[in-house]
Amino acid sequence: MAKTLLATSLNDMDQTPHSGSMGDNQQGSAPLLLQYWQIALRWKYLILAILVLALAAGVIATMIATPLYTAKAQIEISRDQKNPTNVAGIESANSSQDQEFYQTQYSLLESRSLAERVARQLNLGNNEDFYAAHSLDFAPGNSSAADRVKQAAGILLQNVEVIPVSRSRLVNVFYESGSPELSAKIANAWTENFIQASMDRRFASTSDARQFLEARLGELALKLEDAERKAANYASEKGIIALTTRSGDNGNTEVGQTLVSSQLEALSNELARATADRVTAESLTVGRTNSATVDHQTVNSLRQKRAETAAEYSRLMEQFEPDYPAARALQKQIASFDAAIANEESRVNSARGTSSAEAGRREAVLKAKVDQLAGRLDTQTKDQIQFNIYRRDADTTRQLYDSLLQRFKEIGVAGVAANNIAIVDPADIPGGPSSPSLPKNLLIALMAGLALTVLAVIALEQIDEGLREPADVRRLLQLPLLGAIPSQGEEEPSELLADPKSALSEAYLSVRSNLAFTTDHGLPKSLMVTSSRPREGKSTSAFALATVLARTGKRTILIDADMRSPSVHGLVGLSNGTGLSNFLAGDNNWADLVRATPAGTFDAMPAGPMPPSAAELLSTERMAFLVKALGEKYDAVIIDAPPLLGLADAPLLSGTVEGCIFVVESAGVAVRGLRSALSRLQLAQAHIFGVVLTKLAADQSGYGYGYGYGDAQDKTD
Repeated sequence: MAKTLLATSLNDMDQTPHSGSMGDNQQGSAPLLLQYWQIALRWKYLILAILVLALAAGVIATMIATPLYTAKAQIEISRDQKNPTNVAGIESANSSQDQEFYQTQYSLLESRSLAERVARQLNLGNNEDFYAAHSLDFAPGNSSAADRVKQAAGILLQNVEVIPVSRSRLVNVFYESGSPELSAKIANAWTENFIQASMDRRFASTSDARQFLEARLGELALKLEDAERKAANYASEKGIIALTTRSGDNGNTEVGQTLVSSQLEALSNELARATADRVTAESLTVGRTNSATVDHQTVNSLRQKRAETAAEYSRLMEQFEPDYPAARALQKQIASFDAAIANEESRVNSARGTSSAEAGRREAVLKAKVDQLAGRLDTQTKDQIQFNIYRRDADTTRQLYDSLLQRFKEIGVAGVAANNIAIVDPADIPGGPSSPSLPKNLLIALMAGLALTVLAVIALEQIDEGLREPADVRRLLQLPLLGAIPSQGEEEPSELLADPKSALSEAYLSVRSNLAFTTDHGLPKSLMVTSSRPREGKSTSAFALATVLARTGKRTILIDADMRSPSVHGLVGLSNGTGLSNFLAGDNNWADLVRATPAGTFDAMPAGPMPPSAAELLSTERMAFLVKALGEKYDAVIIDAPPLLGLADAPLLSGTVEGCIFVVESAGVAVRGLRSALSRLQLAQAHIFGVVLTKLAADQSGYGYGYGYGDAQDKTD
């Protein structure tokens, strides 16, 4: 900011308008660096003093400063975190890859919550050594524990520094205090609590979800219980006993087989068998043929024995008569076998009829039972529609409950994920103090001193409004510069002007050359030299102009019109017994008041005795008459007028001459004072030829005079 103001100030100096009139070339600004150099030279002692004081302050501050120790801990912050449970958390997997991730971590490392956590863990709010290590008084007073923790946290934040390692995932955490052990302890606690706080935040991020799921699970458990109770009660009420169930395509439970359907299936099978038995029995009964006994074992056995007996009887008949005893015995056996077979066939046929009737009755009973179960199954099938509604409601609620329960368990273990922050290097106890550092403090003091000097120079440049450079004349006063006169030091002006090659003579020769362009007839016939205050070089300038004009062959007269403080007579080596005041007071013989100077170069009219009121004498027409009369005899009439501020003499004199030369001392009167003086001339309608800048410092003579003089010589040549 200071450099900007200084550059602006100098740029304003550099923006001098050039209208092409005489003296404009003298007002060209020097290069910007040269302007900086001129300002530095002008305030060199102030700048040097400020820099010396700043460096001394840096040395003193280094000597009296309390040694401070800095401990460093290094951690690694990874974007991706390992997840041994393979269970997703609440946040998106890509959330940790956001562009702001690392900046967020750095801000969290410097957060007040982390500082308060460290302060609570180490009980720093009640630790007197902690305050002593930071050069603070331990005064807990009546403050609460929470207030002491906040106070300690504020101290921690002032002394902790987080610096990321460029182009890496590493972060350095520095802590500085007056105790090396405490610095290392706090640095390690800082990183450890940062890791723990990161884990706590990750676990806390699922807290709301767990609470919501837990409440929702409670509601769903009650709803599931109610839905299953409704389904069970309805099944009991309707007699729906499910023997098997199956899972549908939508995951709902469906009844596969009920008790009624199972019984109906079994009885249907029995009915089919009973019907088949009845049909078989009826077919055997209706035939009443021996075919019913063909396959009967007892009958077949009796028949076989009868056949054997009949075969034996036939053999006997071949040899014996029927009356043969053995033959009669065989006849009796055959007869008994026939009777037995007949009895057995009769019994079998009777049994067949009974079996057919029994099969018919059994079929009828089974059919009636099947019809009954079919009716029950039909009713139960209709009841199953509502039962399935209850079951689907229960199944849907169970599925939602199971999914929420699974999610609840997953969230419960999501915080078990491995931390993405790891300590790389724990803080060690510092081996030596990190500050104060004399080179560092001197550098800081030097920079502060330079900044202070820039501010001071800018302030002084703004406060000091005097004209310091030839370029300031047109920029600040809007008047042409006739010449820039170097300071002559302690030497007499007459001695310097006696040498035509002296810098003073050359400078006033430049003024004379520029005056030749102020009127359409060349050099003014009459002119007045004035200034804003005494001792600005006004009389010297009038004397020098008279000397230069006379040296160039002009008949010149110098009149001392400063009757309040005359000085021309001393410059030319004449007495002040008589002079201008005598003529203005009534002495008409002005020629007797004009005297030749000892050097014989020009004539002069001293001021004469000091009148009671110089302004009253100058307000008459006699001064105008004198200038006119002298103008007829001389080529140039130069009047050394009094200063402008506070006096009416110069405005009165301005009306008797062609124009005025305004003399300004370099770095003298403030610009506002110069403008006020010029406004008095302008109110008197005086014609101002331009400004002569006098007493230009030696370090600016090349800058001010050199430019102006060179251009003036070019014009003269």
